[in-house]
Order: sequence, then C-alpha cells, then structure tokens
Amino acid sequence: MELPELVNLSRQMKEKIVGKRILEVEVANPKCLNVSLMEFQKAVCDKTIKSVSSKGKWLFIMLDSDQTLLFNSGMGADVIYFKPGSKLPEKYHIRLALDDESGFTIRVWWFCYLHIMAANKLGEHKLTAKLGISPLDKTFTLDIFKQMLRKKRGNIKNFLLSQHNLAGIGNVYIQDILFNAKLHPKRLIPSLKASEIEAVYKSIKSVLNESIRLGGLAYEKDFYGNKGGYGKDQFRIAYKPGDPCPICHSTVTKIKTGSTSSYICPQCQTLNDHASTHNHVKS
Repeated sequence: MELPELVNLSRQMKEKIVGKRILEVEVANPKCLNVSLMEFQKAVCDKTIKSVSSKGKWLFIMLDSDQTLLFNSGMGADVIYFKPGSKLPEKYHIRLALDDESGFTIRVWWFCYLHIMAANKLGEHKLTAKLGISPLDKTFTLDIFKQMLRKKRGNIKNFLLSQHNLAGIGNVYIQDILFNAKLHPKRLIPSLKASEIEAVYKSIKSVLNESIRLGGLAYEKDFYGNKGGYGKDQFRIAYKPGDPCPICHSTVTKIKTGSTSSYICPQCQTLNDHASTHNHVKS
C-alpha cells in the first residue's frame, strides 16, 4: 500500500470504527508487534477508538487511553471490515473485534508492523518519528519542495522514494510521476531546472490525487473488500515494457535503478549529459 490506498482506507475506517470499543484482539504472528502479545492485548482491549488517520504508508489509530495503534502493511495487506454476524474471511492473521460485534481482519501478504505507543512518546517510534511531509499536505508547496531539493546530490527517484523526505510514494506511483515530468529516474538533483522541479511537483499531486479519486490501485482492496480503480488503463508507462510510449510511441523499457526497477520512455526521459552536471538547483 502506498499513500492513496492508506488515505482511502483511513477515511473508510474513520466512518466505521471510530467511537467503538475494542473487545478482543487476535494476532497469529506476534513478531509483528513491538511488545509481547499479552502486553498488546492489555493495552488495546476495552479501549475506545477516538480517531483514525494516515501518514505515508502508516495508519494511526488513536485510543481513548492516549495510546496509538500504528500499522504498516509491509509488502501489502487486506484490511477488511466485517459487519455484526457476518462470516469472516477464510484466511487472516490479525482480528480486532468491536463492541457492536463488528470489527476488521488483516490478511498480510508477507510481513507487517502492528505497534502500540503512548501518544506522548510517538516521537520515540523509530519507524514513524522521522517520516517526511505528506506530498498532499497543504504545507507541501512548490517553494518548500525547491528548498528540500536545494544542495541535494543524489538522483531524483531515490529522493522521492525516501520516506524521510516525502511520506507515501512507492515504486508503483513513482513511474508515472517521473514520466509525466519527463525525468529519467537517475537524473541527479543538481541538474534539474526550475521548470523540471515544478513539473515533477505537479505530477506528484496529480498522480496521487487521481488514484485517491479512483479508490487506489486495482490490485489492492479497500476496507469493504472492493478493489480500487487505478490500474493498467490509468498507468501511462508503469509496468508496460514493450508498449508504445503514449507521447512519442517509442518502446517503453524496463531498467534497473539501484534496488528497484523503473519503466521509462528512452526518448521522453533522456539521461544524456544531465547525469554528470554539477550545477546547483535553480530557485
């Protein structure tokens, strides 16, 4: 799950579970917890859910005990609401039962994090305390983005994927974000022109907002078990190696970019001399 999926999930959870009391918690693999299962159950059970929000790839579920449940789906997870009296999914790894006999289950694809932290100690939670600004936050302006890039030396893809810089962008959405801005993922930040910085800024906003509008990725499920509407038809070049570029009709190519893969149009997203320039980012 990336930012759009978490935004939609948190909104739906807010509608359905805020104000309800947690009666029971089942965790199949306690390794995802930051405390013992007994400690976790004691901290969570009989507590009322005050709010649900998201930041980056994390869910924040605030309890009336001033404790916060922190959830990260890792490689992916199905977080599914169940109504009172309804049949539970055949496979799940985590279950929270609420006082009206509703609740939700979590089926983890590979691994996840489910942590409990006192609200006044969230700054000590190593995995969330240093999350960067949300790219959809009102305070994330073009000027702020330019300031963030100033004096940075690495490439633009790694910068955007770092959760310490911007929280929520992953390797799925980054593909079309960079394509729309006509930027090669290996372009060094000092080589970027002011117009290119503005283009990638606008692309971040448009790609993420469009996915949120369509309910997130087509292979991810929302809180009600429905798949999102953002898929192959919406992707421009992402995960389409061999297809023609929608702009110049060159063949979309898959390349390695460090530990990740990237999909690019070799004509629209040239690297050429930009990779070696050492000019500072223009403001």
